[in-house]
Amino acid sequence: MDESEVTENATPSEETRREGALPLPPERNNVAGSPERQGHGPCPTDGSPDRRRRNAAIFFPVAALWLVLDLATKAFFNGFPPGTVVGGPFLGLIQFRVAHNTGAAWGMFDQSTMALGVMSLVVCAALTVYLFTAGRHASVPETLGVALIVAGGIGNAVDRFTLGYVVDFIDTVFMSFPTFNIADIGVTCGFVLFFAGLLWSTRSSKEQ
Repeated sequence: MDESEVTENATPSEETRREGALPLPPERNNVAGSPERQGHGPCPTDGSPDRRRRNAAIFFPVAALWLVLDLATKAFFNGFPPGTVVGGPFLGLIQFRVAHNTGAAWGMFDQSTMALGVMSLVVCAALTVYLFTAGRHASVPETLGVALIVAGGIGNAVDRFTLGYVVDFIDTVFMSFPTFNIADIGVTCGFVLFFAGLLWSTRSSKEQ
């Protein structure tokens, strides 16, 4: 068999390989050191399912624990008449004195308990939606902050709707300050954490 017969019987793929026109397999075209070459796959983004799962794993347990702590402590102190000093003073800083608050945190907006309860639930719902939609890139401090705010808001809202007032029991003795509770601490610290984390994330993204 001569050379011409070999050429005629060759398949198109064989002829292409002989002529050098067939491109190299995809793995040979990859640039050395690329993620696909090394088997790492594409790099995840900040909005990846892993980030959302992490935020959910932080948000729900923290919010649930803080809410349970708030409701349990208020249920205990509500067993005493208003004005009763249950304990303290401790180190000249605080004492446990029962008070019924019909206003907002720290005793503000007195006699607006139902409206404040509705407002608290609206804010809690808005922050939760934000965290898992527009805020899916949220950092750990932001997520912790939202969890504490939501827990505190729901805790005080439960009191407003069921009792008509909020049970406060932490009273400062070294200065004149409204009596407060665990929910108020969560709301205040939560907003500080949330805005601190938001500012930090914004600054980091600008630097990148």
